[in-house]
Amino acid sequence: MAGSLDSLEKCLERHVPAAELSEVKRILYGSQARKLDLPPTAISAAVERDFDLQGYRFEAEPEQLRHPRVVRVGLIQNKIPLPTDALVAEQVAALHKRIEEIVEVAAMCGVNVVCFQEAWTMPFAFCTRERLPWTEFAESAEDGPTTRFCQKLAKKHNMVVVSPVLERDGVHGATLWNTAVVISNSGIVLGKSRKNHIPRIGDFNESTYYMEGNLGHPVFQTPFGRIGVNICYGRHHPLNWLMYSINGAEIIFNPSATIGTLSESMWPIEARNAAIANHCFTCAINRVGTLHFKLGFISHEYYINAFTSGDGGKAHKDLGYFYGSSYVAAPDGSRTPGLSRTQDGLLVVEMDLNLSRQVSDKWNFKMTGRYEMYAKELAKAIQPDFIPNIIKE
Repeated sequence: MAGSLDSLEKCLERHVPAAELSEVKRILYGSQARKLDLPPTAISAAVERDFDLQGYRFEAEPEQLRHPRVVRVGLIQNKIPLPTDALVAEQVAALHKRIEEIVEVAAMCGVNVVCFQEAWTMPFAFCTRERLPWTEFAESAEDGPTTRFCQKLAKKHNMVVVSPVLERDGVHGATLWNTAVVISNSGIVLGKSRKNHIPRIGDFNESTYYMEGNLGHPVFQTPFGRIGVNICYGRHHPLNWLMYSINGAEIIFNPSATIGTLSESMWPIEARNAAIANHCFTCAINRVGTLHFKLGFISHEYYINAFTSGDGGKAHKDLGYFYGSSYVAAPDGSRTPGLSRTQDGLLVVEMDLNLSRQVSDKWNFKMTGRYEMYAKELAKAIQPDFIPNIIKE
């Protein structure tokens, strides 16, 4: 049942009386994001290509001195199209093909910035702790085949592309990193952002492959706003979101790969909390599909050998399901409904970036943040001779 429920929103719509549904959604999601009218050609293409297509918009109040700063972002979630024992090159090519046909629909919808899911060019195989063939999916962030592929997409569609990949850093001993490459709408590589926090929980054995990122919290100036990329596990760390915001991010993408039994109850909350706390838009993206040992289903990620969670449990061949549910949250605390929990999808969201300052003027979280106090106390707390400030009788 857990992996078969299509979406929370559809479940609510089926079972909550229409007279109460609007109020239920207001409580759950804040001010309801308005549906975006998408081109009929895009809707038809999504049906033909078998993925969930949804569109919403967040508006800001009109101002006298600033024009609206309206941007459309696209979030793409997907399964792997080929079995994990297919040749590496064939798997990457199939994923390129699948993403290209979804990006084409994003272009039909007027998307300015598109972001893919974490490590989108491969199965999320880090549960296995095996090196081959999984490390063969790694490639150069600057000029690897996936970056070149994304450069063509960006230039063709006048679209900024955020492409999270397993990076092979040839300059520094061929080290691996979990990296997001940011490509301008001109086709130029703007730079990259690395995953700052690495999980060591359950089957997420990622530190077997790569360590914490060393690039800090870069923010990329694009014609469509300033963007940051907080990869996956970094969403559990409020200071990670904060630093992207302090560096000026107006939109923070959170490309992820996370499973239901581990994190689904946290998923609707964290990116939304970050949008509120940091007066910015946040975009949470999760892949779909189920991680099973070889079942023969093309839509499943499976592995030849069993693996353990390091929790005393038996070795197993079933990691669980990636539950999709990608969504966008706004600085006023509202959010879109999520994409499907089981199906590939494209979420198109139009946002007026003026909303961020309007909400900041109302709530003043940054003005009242007392960062100097926390900076001083944290500087003390990380010292080996730190003594906690506990007052006793």
